[in-house]
Amino acid sequence: MTSFGPDMVPFAELAAGVRRIVAPNPSMMTGPGTNTYLFGTDEVAVLDPGPNLPVHLANIRARAAAPIRWIIVTHTHPDHSPGAAPLADICGAELIGMAAPEGQHQDATFTPDRVLGDGDVISSDEFSLQAIHTPGHASNHFCFHDLERDWLFTGDHVIDGSTVVINPPDGDMSEYLRSLHRLRDLDVAAIAPGHGEIITNPLEVIDWIVEHRLQREAKVFAAVRDHAGLAIHDLVRVVYEDVAENLYPLAERSLLAHLLKLQRDGRCRQRDGVWSALSA
Repeated sequence: MTSFGPDMVPFAELAAGVRRIVAPNPSMMTGPGTNTYLFGTDEVAVLDPGPNLPVHLANIRARAAAPIRWIIVTHTHPDHSPGAAPLADICGAELIGMAAPEGQHQDATFTPDRVLGDGDVISSDEFSLQAIHTPGHASNHFCFHDLERDWLFTGDHVIDGSTVVINPPDGDMSEYLRSLHRLRDLDVAAIAPGHGEIITNPLEVIDWIVEHRLQREAKVFAAVRDHAGLAIHDLVRVVYEDVAENLYPLAERSLLAHLLKLQRDGRCRQRDGVWSALSA
């Protein structure tokens, strides 16, 4: 469910002391691959070491070219954090983030040495990263505000060129939208996403994502209202007729997230596996 542009270069110096390595895990869901970011040149922080691929971890160490002191993860999905523990074992770095919640598609190998809280700052003489808790895509998701550059490193909360799947029960559409509004209020200069290129028009992109989600929510409600008694497997064909059929299993997860939000808002209900509307 991605629409990334041309292949990204595998390594880029984005600004003084900020480097990006694209992990060699391209796919339909990851686009060119997971972005791993390096901060600092004398002592290095690694953000999202990505999958546990020896060639990628070796590349991180080579590109760091200095002691890696901190390994930070935005969240514990399998394309972002499994490289953290083995890299820390090699480098002796501090693992920073929030432990994986229960459920599928979580990296249970990630056990942080420092559990992040909202507003915490990870800093050195070369950088300061403020942690912003942004649940929605994942309950333990954090974005990081680079205070010197006024850049926002968004993991999977905002990515380049597409929207992300919100997969209940850990994914939550209401929380996702609240977190987007919080990020918008920061009014940063640029977004460095977990997948894709630097986003130089953050407000426009965040507004587009919010509008897209609200339009989809309206379509979900209309489908439930006009097709009473349908199970989610049937509703997905009505709501996501613009999506290729092979993507329906993924679309069903975001559809469920929308339905649960509508249920929480008192607009829909579910009984015996079928959904119905409660308001016009």
